[in-house]
Amino acid sequence: MGNMKIIFSFVAAVLVLGGTSFSQTRSREQKMIVIVFNDGHYQNIPLEKISCIEFNTGAVLVFKDGHQQKVPLAEIARVEFNSASNDSPLGKNYFVGRWKVGVGEGGGTFFITLQPDGEAHKSMGAGHGTWVFVDGEAHISWDDGWHDAIRKVGSKHEKFAYEPGKTFSDPPSNVTDAKNLTAQPI
Repeated sequence: MGNMKIIFSFVAAVLVLGGTSFSQTRSREQKMIVIVFNDGHYQNIPLEKISCIEFNTGAVLVFKDGHQQKVPLAEIARVEFNSASNDSPLGKNYFVGRWKVGVGEGGGTFFITLQPDGEAHKSMGAGHGTWVFVDGEAHISWDDGWHDAIRKVGSKHEKFAYEPGKTFSDPPSNVTDAKNLTAQPI
């Protein structure tokens, strides 16, 4: 019975979102369906490419070009719907994963892991923090008072570090390269 409620909610949400702004191709928003799997990986699919979703032995996504993709329901943690502005095509899930970033002065690197639930971890210093998606970038607040922003700058990413007492709008304490080590979603 619980699966039927999830399926009904999922289908209703697809129908509601599917009926909005498909004819408005000049719209600045792109509707996305994001399937988040139990193991943490995810798949972003433009909603305009989906013809229908069938539920028989699992979820079958039927695309407008005719191909199909089967997704076992037992592997799906949740389905999210988001809109990405053409000015900032990145959504929150774009930043989920493990990032290799620079330390700043003195060189070296460490790792930042951003989880879908807003938790953040790093391999140096106070290892715990939280993060949010703001204006196309990841804003991370660490328990030690430092905070970082991961931003897409041209074709690469950079980590902007801010010492305690500074805000994300202040000049950063340092800027280093950032590289997402997580395999791209399927």
